[in-house]
Amino acid sequence: MKKKYIIPIFVPHLGCPNDCVFCNQKSISGQKNNMTKEKAKKIIDEYLENIKNEDDKTVEIAFFGGSFTAIEEEKQEELLKLAYGYIEERKVESIRISTRPDCIDKETLKRLKKYKVKTIELGVQSANDYILKRSNRGHTFEDVKKASRMIRWKGFKLGHQMMVGLPESTRIDEINTAKALVKLKPKMVRIYPVLVVKNTELEKEYEEGKYEPLSVVQAVEVCKEIVRIFADKKVDIIRIGLQSTDEISEPGTKNSEVVAGPYHPAFRQLVESAMWYDAIVAKIKKLNVKVKEVEVSVNPIDSNNVIGHKKENVQKLKDTYDVDLILKQDESIKQGKSKIEITKTYTN
Repeated sequence: MKKKYIIPIFVPHLGCPNDCVFCNQKSISGQKNNMTKEKAKKIIDEYLENIKNEDDKTVEIAFFGGSFTAIEEEKQEELLKLAYGYIEERKVESIRISTRPDCIDKETLKRLKKYKVKTIELGVQSANDYILKRSNRGHTFEDVKKASRMIRWKGFKLGHQMMVGLPESTRIDEINTAKALVKLKPKMVRIYPVLVVKNTELEKEYEEGKYEPLSVVQAVEVCKEIVRIFADKKVDIIRIGLQSTDEISEPGTKNSEVVAGPYHPAFRQLVESAMWYDAIVAKIKKLNVKVKEVEVSVNPIDSNNVIGHKKENVQKLKDTYDVDLILKQDESIKQGKSKIEITKTYTN
């Protein structure tokens, strides 16, 4: 399998028609100044220099942050033309952009097609119009449906981004959002628990007691259910939780822009480990015996998630059920699959 590299170019707040209550793109991306063609070229060249000795690879330039298709056309053309030049030179295979659902139309898609953009990710956040309005998104879910259909019809790969823990959003709202997105047939999805970031409207609401962020445990529990919905429909889950950076780090640490919320440097592992734990416990509960030891065989890739972050699953099984977890690695088992065998019971 080819190793995939993504070269991220952040265009924070360029083109955004309004400020969502949770958003400060310059803090989230660590990008304090607007992106220029010269800066973008420097970033791309540096990435390519670092990976030039990798033979079996694919490389993609990704324009993240802000709303790419909402920035002035001249700026779009400038950045797209730059990226397309690397495709012509066979140094890069594709281009990806992220944008708002209300900033997609036929002319925009025609422009993106011209420069060989392959993937378009839409910032959806919620399928509930009240919650979208409450978060000052400036678009409706009908805009999401319309944009998603157009993107797929024009032959682009469609991606969605949704959030967990928005103001006044509930677990049911978030599960309904996942179910609504599945119907729009995205190829991939990102799931972001809401963090309270400095210099946002949400920070004011948090300080005034008008907004209570989810805890890490609450966010993990909701994300488990959402992941199952997407996984059941074979939607690729490319991220769960914001990427950890100097700015996106534990609240209170140096340079952190996070005030509160379910931040964890290994949030995805927490979610996937919790799902493995549930699967093991469900197997144990089906047996009419008192289990003492369980042996779980998985692909080596899944090993860390089975034992849990800092061996949390091993300890939890012991503390809660007095069960010892024995892990075995087996490359013949497909990733995500397992063989669970009860090796000792208290009746032996």
